[in-house]
Amino acid sequence: MTAAVSTPGASSSTVEKVPLYQGSTQYRHWRFSPEELVHTRVSLNAAAVRVIKDAFEADSLGSSTAVAFLDANEENLLVKLYIGKVSQLCGHFRFPEEVEATAVSYLKRFYLKNTVMDWHPKNVMLTALFLATKTTNHPISLEAYAHHIPKTAPSDVLELEFLVAQSLGFDFAIWHAHKALWGIWLDIQTLPDIRMDELRDAYDVALKHVRESRLTDAELIYTPSQIALTCFSLASPSLASAWVRSKHTPPASPPTPTSPPTPTSPSPIPETDILELIEPIKSMILQYGTMPDVEAVREVDRRLRLCKNPEKIVGSNAYNRKLEAKERKAAEKRARKAALARKAMEEGDPFGDTIGPQDLDDDDDDDDD
Repeated sequence: MTAAVSTPGASSSTVEKVPLYQGSTQYRHWRFSPEELVHTRVSLNAAAVRVIKDAFEADSLGSSTAVAFLDANEENLLVKLYIGKVSQLCGHFRFPEEVEATAVSYLKRFYLKNTVMDWHPKNVMLTALFLATKTTNHPISLEAYAHHIPKTAPSDVLELEFLVAQSLGFDFAIWHAHKALWGIWLDIQTLPDIRMDELRDAYDVALKHVRESRLTDAELIYTPSQIALTCFSLASPSLASAWVRSKHTPPASPPTPTSPPTPTSPSPIPETDILELIEPIKSMILQYGTMPDVEAVREVDRRLRLCKNPEKIVGSNAYNRKLEAKERKAAEKRARKAALARKAMEEGDPFGDTIGPQDLDDDDDDDDD
């Protein structure tokens, strides 16, 4: 599917055909190379460890030396466990595939901006799923949602909702592989000599592989259509090859003396190149598309209790210090504004002077907590 986009500086009749996916926030903001993902997670983890060590040391010198902090891989392992729990909850509530896939994407994206040592994935997962029900137009009341989840109050879900949305950059629309898979399935039905029973069986297996891909980083690296084709190829290599061949149009013949040249589009990628392109995705799904070992994750979770950021734990000394600093900053801001207002009234100008840079800085929101 494409959209017509006007080319700057060109005539009004000149438009450029751009695939809709390339105009999406997913394409522009949420695509990474495998190396970029590793760097992002390692950097976030290192920064979190530094902050938490400082918070521990502020309470008691040397207290951080005995703490076994999580590394980036262990954090990702814990997130992966809760990706699987999204599926379990969606089955309980009978949410459609769109809600489940969207919640999983939100959870993955959140932990490209935050760490589990700051925000436990259990709480983030519950909020991400609730947010996904709204953004996919399958809403459920907050009370009904919380009521069916043990030890969960409505406030537990709402408390993190803005933080999750902010971490997503408010990019709520997701392009999913299961929709691309459905498109391929419809396309294959139009090919000659297709047995519908074989095609239906292949689709069911391919959809299972799509769900396995959600446990991997595939959607952060590859396009939904690439993942969908990979899953269909895992289910039925022959049907996937037939679909690729149907999309491969040979280059136009050169013009003859009696026929004028006609505009041609760039030659499509050959079938062999396309099938080679999806091999790394196959390996990723087959190697990482399974739930982690529960005992391994349980050990990570036990250690997380000892290295969680104390500034996020209500009632801790670090939390109280940060709260006091925030309240002191807010009081100073109110005092400055009151002084400016008094000065303006004394000078006979109820609207005050022109807003300056300092005034704008004072109005910054403290939403990074």
